[in-house]
Amino acid sequence: MYIWGMHIVDVGIIILYVFVILWLGKRAADKTKNRSDFFLAGRKLGKFYQFFLNFGCSTNADQAVAVSREIYRQGIGGMWIQYLVLFLTPFYWYTTYFFRRVRLTTIGDYFTERFKSKSLGASYAVFILLLSFLGGGVSYMVAAKTMMAMTPKSLEECSYEERTSIELFREFQDLRSRLGEGLAPQEQVLYEELNEKNKRGELHSFISHTDPLLFYFIYAIIVGIYTMLGGFRAAAITDTIQGILIITFSLVLIPVGLHKIGGFSGLHASVPDYMFELFGSVTMSEYAWYTILAMVLANLVSIIAVAPGMQTAGSARDEMTARFGMIGGMFFKRFIMIFWALAGLLAIGLYTGMLHDPDLIWGFMSKDLLVPGAIGLMLVGVLAANMSTLDASAVSYSALFIKNLYEPFKPNKSEKHYLIIGRIAIAVTLLGGIVVAVYVGNLLELFKYFISIPAIFGASIWLGFVWRRLTKPAVFIQVVICLLIYAVIPNLFMTLDWSKYNEYFLLETKPKIVIITTSALNKDVKAGSAEYVGQSLEKQHIIEPTGIFFDRVARTDPADPTSAKVGLGRFHAEIWVLSWFGFDFSKFTKAQLVAVRFLFDALFPFLFLFLISFVTKPVLKSYLDRFFAKMHTPVQKTPEEEQKALEYSYRNPSKFEKNKLFPGSNWEILKPTKTDFLGFGGSWILVGVIILLLWLMVSIK
Repeated sequence: MYIWGMHIVDVGIIILYVFVILWLGKRAADKTKNRSDFFLAGRKLGKFYQFFLNFGCSTNADQAVAVSREIYRQGIGGMWIQYLVLFLTPFYWYTTYFFRRVRLTTIGDYFTERFKSKSLGASYAVFILLLSFLGGGVSYMVAAKTMMAMTPKSLEECSYEERTSIELFREFQDLRSRLGEGLAPQEQVLYEELNEKNKRGELHSFISHTDPLLFYFIYAIIVGIYTMLGGFRAAAITDTIQGILIITFSLVLIPVGLHKIGGFSGLHASVPDYMFELFGSVTMSEYAWYTILAMVLANLVSIIAVAPGMQTAGSARDEMTARFGMIGGMFFKRFIMIFWALAGLLAIGLYTGMLHDPDLIWGFMSKDLLVPGAIGLMLVGVLAANMSTLDASAVSYSALFIKNLYEPFKPNKSEKHYLIIGRIAIAVTLLGGIVVAVYVGNLLELFKYFISIPAIFGASIWLGFVWRRLTKPAVFIQVVICLLIYAVIPNLFMTLDWSKYNEYFLLETKPKIVIITTSALNKDVKAGSAEYVGQSLEKQHIIEPTGIFFDRVARTDPADPTSAKVGLGRFHAEIWVLSWFGFDFSKFTKAQLVAVRFLFDALFPFLFLFLISFVTKPVLKSYLDRFFAKMHTPVQKTPEEEQKALEYSYRNPSKFEKNKLFPGSNWEILKPTKTDFLGFGGSWILVGVIILLLWLMVSIK
């Protein structure tokens, strides 16, 4: 028996999961008495809950989908759209330390206390709350697209227009697969028309029973209920259950997919060997080594500005519990991501050219490879992965609203009053995510957006923790300038006819024809191009033009090759700013354009902060002494010991001078301890182990 294309067993598993999660939320609500409980779980979480909280909070199904999507498009090098976080993991040893030592509730509180500026704290809160809609939108889209791929309509159930779209998509993929061999003139004209239609999202590989909008609302209601009941404690408890389900959905596709393709030997016989290059082929991939490096730097600036960081660290009993919970949860996620990468490679071998939207690949694989029951487990795994991030994030956003926006205007209200308003704030952020999900159709656009946008505040948080000379005016000016370049102009220019049809902004890179040497695949042998699988072949590959200022440039009328062009997708203001200085980007590759963008995003905020801080007035020394005295005082075991240690540090802030790396300077960097060498250095060893495991995975034949 099927309901909306799903077997009744799968529907039953989903319903059971929802009831368990809501019951856990109700249990957590019984222990939530005040804001400390609601926003920080009373600062009492131990290593077990910290591990699963960090693993669940950092692990989203959208990341699995993004990894498999980009590998499906680009080969194994595409995984770096998400796996670049591997190189950031050791730095969590310090960000977690900062957040636990500062003993605050939100990052907005950090701005208020560090710069003695409620307006800066409020500005950060507004910025993150708007950004939270994007995060929620990503979660909704992944869950919905996976559900859509698992509930396809048969051709008989499709309307005439829907069937036509599917048939044209199949014809487009056939022509595209023969592009390198050369098409007949008539076929070339048809290909160009269909390619323009595909850019505009008019071709579909299938139509689904699932209505995304209805799904978004049901999903938001479930997350909202248990999160509003129990707050951060509910997030921590449910993340333990959800962590197990995340592991399930990450692993279940692998054995079935390998069996279907013929093991690792069959995988290598079905996927071009350049798609197994870990750091991407400079000519064939959008993710060359320098692109990955630039994205790592941009993300390193951004990670410290992610709102839940203060709550996850602050909810731990002490700083070592917070550190080990963060590092343990993060590295376990990195290990799980190896299986996401393998799923993406299997998708290339099994389904190349079969989908109009790569975001659908995870759901499509699940529908094709799994049996009823296993499909239900996959769906609850996807839901669990998204909910485990969405719940903790929603509580963090609620804390920001209460502490940095609402309470300054409505002080001295009861705890009950603030908890009610906090729960309403959670509902608003969840609804905001629905709006984003409705209007943004491409996950990759959102992921690349996320890498750079938090850097707007991330640079000032990093510097504020270690450099006394950073000033409030510098932060305000840098935030405004970067907000214009990273967010306002890109979104504004996407909507204006002046920019979308501006000939200069419609410039594209020059097309290239490259000859690659690769091993023959099964399809080459069947086509008569090779005698056996693995034979060395030379193939011609056409690298088509890509937009310089816009993501895509397409014809307004796909059927008319002489029609005007229009810019589609994000407008890259960073490239535009650099073009003012005479840079010519027409000869750049896609990988080089992406690298330039992210290098700009990573370095530009620091340049501005240093320049302006040197010519503006710093925060009063007495305020800074108190802030850094607290930062350098270890967290104690009991509230009484905490109070005593902090009061002594406030009276004697100079006692930490001998522990600084640069005594007598404006730099508040302490000398590394044995614990730092073991934690930070050991983390880099684990990075090497993960890369070795990844290399072994792509090398097995």
